[in-house]
Amino acid sequence: MQNDFLKEVIIKKKEKLIIKKNELPLEVLKERLNFLSKKPISFYKAISKKNKLCLIAEIKRSSPSQGILREDFDPLKIASDYKEAGADSLSVLTEKDYFGGCLSYISLIKEKIDLPILRKDFIVDIYEVYETKLAGADALLLIVELFSKETLSEYLEVAENLSLDCLLEINSEKDLKRVLSLKKAKIIGINNRNLHTLEVDLKTTERLFPFIPKDKIRVVESGISNYQDVLFLKVLGVNAVLIGSVFMTASDIKSKVKEIMGWQ
Repeated sequence: MQNDFLKEVIIKKKEKLIIKKNELPLEVLKERLNFLSKKPISFYKAISKKNKLCLIAEIKRSSPSQGILREDFDPLKIASDYKEAGADSLSVLTEKDYFGGCLSYISLIKEKIDLPILRKDFIVDIYEVYETKLAGADALLLIVELFSKETLSEYLEVAENLSLDCLLEINSEKDLKRVLSLKKAKIIGINNRNLHTLEVDLKTTERLFPFIPKDKIRVVESGISNYQDVLFLKVLGVNAVLIGSVFMTASDIKSKVKEIMGWQ
């Protein structure tokens, strides 16, 4: 792995997108959207419940920092366990090279589980917003650093027209400033992981959280590994947490969810 993980991922993503667009041109992809039958479930509503710290439970086979997280990886079974444990929403990693993800996991889960699904990936092209909708997701993650204010605004507009919510992920003051300049930015996620170095620093949340207005839905991602972390974020006033690795490595996912979230 090179020093800059994010740059490496984006280079590979752009190469694969060229092939994808040749196989399924954007205009054909848009036409297929007319035949979607399933109604979207509001990701926004699912993670903005009053007096509750909501859980976005993540499904991923591996990670660049830890390697394979789960050998017996069955996305549908994991999604089912999450729902039974009380998760409010699901996050599905669709990046293949580093996270063992696949876009088809979304439609597979959507057929059986009635929870809103966030597509988590390194989105770099408007094509992927339409692709996300076609896959059956209810929301997608956008890494703020990768876009100008104008491009973010365009993506938010397209997503809104497709009834997709956007989780706007930040890791710095610069990211936050860009997000707060956008009227349509409703859900802001603080990622404690620096995507360039892969280092996790929980102080990122402490630093950025006070500057996010209370009318935004505030999500915290990465580095949450025990009930003490969750309790701290709950007291802080966070609306939702996105947790994956600690669940993926657990022998009993349902028990681990209840333990980490403090649910009995």
